[in-house]
Amino acid sequence: MTKPSLRFAMATLSSLGLAIGLSTLTASRLGAAEAMSPLPLKLPAPTLKGTPPDDPPKGPNIEPLDLEKKRPPFLAPAGVQNVALKKKVTISEAKPYSGEPALVTDGSKEATDDEVLELRRGLKYVQLDLEAPQQIYAVVVWLDHRYYHVIHDVVVQVADDDAFTKNVRTLFNNDSDNSAKLGAGTDKEYFETSQGKLIDAKRAVARHLRCYTQGSSTSSMNGFTEIEVWGRPAAP
Repeated sequence: MTKPSLRFAMATLSSLGLAIGLSTLTASRLGAAEAMSPLPLKLPAPTLKGTPPDDPPKGPNIEPLDLEKKRPPFLAPAGVQNVALKKKVTISEAKPYSGEPALVTDGSKEATDDEVLELRRGLKYVQLDLEAPQQIYAVVVWLDHRYYHVIHDVVVQVADDDAFTKNVRTLFNNDSDNSAKLGAGTDKEYFETSQGKLIDAKRAVARHLRCYTQGSSTSSMNGFTEIEVWGRPAAP
């Protein structure tokens, strides 16, 4: 075999070996992929406080109310948990109008008056301390599904510190006109139902979470029933 032919053969074998190596690595990574399963969400019963309004709010930034539509399962690694359960909740005012902050993470989310934390009018928030950095897959929010109404300026953010000055990230924002001064959002407003609002957190790592609201289509008050944060401890 001539030298050029030998060099060509060696180069071909080298390329083939590299391709096989990459294929093996890819297959290995795929084989090591985590098993995914639907979040084991337990939904509360629908409200008993009446029927949907005859003339519900409408607009280009509002998802139409459809009580027959069911949310598709959200897949996450098997074993993720509601890391917000029983965690400490603080609020943006000295004293709530009614209820207690602990209601937001107590695990109960029925559409009854004694399950809802109510804050006064204006932009308000509840804040959760997850006690340690968590890798978050989804956040599910039940604000006030006692009524079929649209909550305004829903903004969900996470951060590394409780003052929300370090690594603040927005997971959801439907404040299209920036009336909350947290940045204009592109998500749509929606009607409160017993399904809650599921937000894909895209594996964000954070310890603290805030959920803002600013009244609704039926009231200037701000109601918070339950917030679930589905995740697991972040890798060191």
